Amino acid sequence: MDEARRIVEILKRTLRMRGLTYASLGKRINLSEASVKRVFAQRTFSLKRLEQVCRALEMSIADLVKMIDVKGYSSTALTLAQETALAKDEALLSYFYLLLNGWTDVQIRRHYQFEELQTEGLRARLVDLGLIEALPKRGYRLLVSRQIIWRADGPVRRAYEHRVQQEFLRSAFIGARDYLAWQPVELTDSSIDVLRRKFGQLYREFLEMAELDQHSSQPRHSVGFLLAFRPWVFSLVAARQRRAMDPKN
Repeated sequence: MDEARRIVEILKRTLRMRGLTYASLGKRINLSEASVKRVFAQRTFSLKRLEQVCRALEMSIADLVKMIDVKGYSSTALTLAQETALAKDEALLSYFYLLLNGWTDVQIRRHYQFEELQTEGLRARLVDLGLIEALPKRGYRLLVSRQIIWRADGPVRRAYEHRVQQEFLRSAFIGARDYLAWQPVELTDSSIDVLRRKFGQLYREFLEMAELDQHSSQPRHSVGFLLAFRPWVFSLVAARQRRAMDPKN
């Protein structure tokens, strides 16, 4: 794909992730919807127009350039040995998490309790585990995608899942960046299938948005995303259910 086409694809993807249409983008840059469609279709962006579009999408041209070689959301399942090593060492897992989110060693030491000698040791261990490649001037390159698929019954989830669930839900969810919706209902099998598909799509969009923002120069905020449903009856109600009659009686 040529670079002009790739840039337009990135802009379209960013529009979708930001929940914007050609019409709403047009309002932000003082163009009609038809004009915006024409510019995208013909890829006739002047430098000034490209700068306006990027600003409307809360990014810079530099952010856009960094995204040209990014193929979009992908995920990686680690080996059992890699997961086991991370699960056994909280410092190693914490440091790896920060690297996955694009932090440099300087930023990590400035904002977290890691010393220079410690980060050197942690970096070396991640290299040995095949999770990163060391680059000159203390740079690094991830050898895995930024989105990790942890094994359902693997060492990381066994070690931390219960703790994560407790800490995450220990909140009133009333902050400006918080959201919680909870409602038990009764659904048919067909409605449940539809809901599962929609939840899966929302989760994929969440991960795509995380990948998109990874290359943005705008401030980022660490967030947690929990999306779940299952067959369930509140114990207060379940205790009052009549037991099924024994067919032998």
